Amino acid sequence: MRSSAATLPGVAAAESDGRFSALLRRLRHLEPATLVWVALVAVLLVLVVSPMAKLLLVSFETRGTGAFTLSNYVTAYGRERYLDALFNSLMLGGLSALLSLIFALPMAWAVSRTDMPFRGVTWGVVLGAFIMPPYLGAIGWILLAGPNAGWINQAWTFVTGDPDSIVNVYTFTGLALVIALNSFPFIFIFVKAALDMVSSEMEDAANILGAGAWRTMMTVTLPLVWPAILAGIIIVFLETMALFGTPAIIGIPARINVVTTQLWQFFEFPTRVEVAAAYAIPLLLITVALIAVQRLVLSRKGFVSQTGKGGERRPVQLGAWRWVLFGWCAFVGLLAVLMPLVVLLQASFAEAWGRGFSFDNLTLRNYYYLIFQHDMAMPSVWNTIYFSAAAATFALIIALLVAYIQHRKLVPFAGVLGFLAMAPFVIPGIVMAIGFYAAYASPPLALYGTAALMILAFTARFLPIAYANCSAAVRTVHPEMEEAVRILGGGRMRAIRSVVAPLMKKSLFGAWLIVFIIATRELSAAVFLVGPNTRTMSVMLYDLSEEGNFEVLSALGGILLVITVTLVAIGMKLLGRDFMLRRE
Repeated sequence: MRSSAATLPGVAAAESDGRFSALLRRLRHLEPATLVWVALVAVLLVLVVSPMAKLLLVSFETRGTGAFTLSNYVTAYGRERYLDALFNSLMLGGLSALLSLIFALPMAWAVSRTDMPFRGVTWGVVLGAFIMPPYLGAIGWILLAGPNAGWINQAWTFVTGDPDSIVNVYTFTGLALVIALNSFPFIFIFVKAALDMVSSEMEDAANILGAGAWRTMMTVTLPLVWPAILAGIIIVFLETMALFGTPAIIGIPARINVVTTQLWQFFEFPTRVEVAAAYAIPLLLITVALIAVQRLVLSRKGFVSQTGKGGERRPVQLGAWRWVLFGWCAFVGLLAVLMPLVVLLQASFAEAWGRGFSFDNLTLRNYYYLIFQHDMAMPSVWNTIYFSAAAATFALIIALLVAYIQHRKLVPFAGVLGFLAMAPFVIPGIVMAIGFYAAYASPPLALYGTAALMILAFTARFLPIAYANCSAAVRTVHPEMEEAVRILGGGRMRAIRSVVAPLMKKSLFGAWLIVFIIATRELSAAVFLVGPNTRTMSVMLYDLSEEGNFEVLSALGGILLVITVTLVAIGMKLLGRDFMLRRE
């Protein structure tokens, strides 16, 4: 017995050593791609799964004890005011989508299918509306159509002597119009891309049978691109539902409560995160449902002319009507870009914007105050650049690795990575911000108000954009080029470094630039996660709008626009003029 007892520990130690050696052998033979796959799953769990899971859990928790409860949902939907906010959001989304369609559809048809003059100018108008932050457009329209003091109302009084206002932006229709003037590029991009694929042969057949240009467009061309039109409408509807800046700047003074502004009020002291989480869940479900409908519609195979190769495409000859169509495009450009920009520019160089253009009203003091005297202005500029650059870099690295592993099928279940990378696309920014607040703001991590939380949230928010661009870039590089390197003795990393990366560097830079530009204007997520030392320009602009300091606000908006336009110009020079509006 003594001998047996003495040998048992030795046997156990030997077995343990054997298992350890076997584990080491397995790890030694693991593909590096498997380790990267595991690391990416962990990163995506932190960025996507954990915030959303925490959001759902918190919505069912009692504050303080963590006990299960349904009272948060009862509170969130137990008051008429909260239900009105949901109803207002649905109505606002519908009206904004309708107005966007009215603006965008003729423009897309004119640019894609007709001989309308100055189509490049129209394209520039769409790009201008796309890169202008929604909250800056809202400020511009407050200066234009504010009751009494707005430029349009002052001009009306000057011309007619009537002291009553003829336009008022602080109405439900005014709010929807301002949102539509910023959102119509989404429908334009979808519809134009579809129209570019429609062959002229079908229109020629209609013309031979006696149909004019107008009837051909209504009965032949537009029905063929109906799925794209519907997809654009859904995107605008969802963007409006999730929009915070414009409803906060125009809607709150007008006492128009919507879902996003109601969520913001839940975060006022005392903070009610549990109720906000419960209130946000239906917004997430609506978004998921409509995205599913959009995918279903776009996947229909009945519209064969969009999915096959397009035939010859000739511009429709409109005669004198082409000038009418150009007039409409110019009118939309005037409302969406030129008028807000002019009034913002005037206010940024004015001592008092309401005094209009005059030499004694010109000043550089607003810019001087922001650059040299304001405590938070320049830090907010650096914060914006720092957070946006870091988020764009992290999102691009993650997206590139996911896209490469998935397209090369390096590991089993690689599709899971792609699904997780695209998941934030269906999560509204404001809902994601509440999820990040619930998951990481409290101890033990306590990241609230830190740069790390802002960068994480921005990375997750814009990961789908980076992934879509990286996925398209990886598809353009045939695997045979990498295999040639490996046959000659190079490893996979050498093939990626020497072949794949150089071939994709232009596309990757374009993806980085798009994420960076969009991140610089992000407000809906930033406003919930920002701290005293992490303010961004978008949050500063919102704070200044609450103070009513439109001159300084316009100057800060001018700095943001200069940064954005400079980056867009670099992108257009290197990647083509449509690099931001391209739909692949």
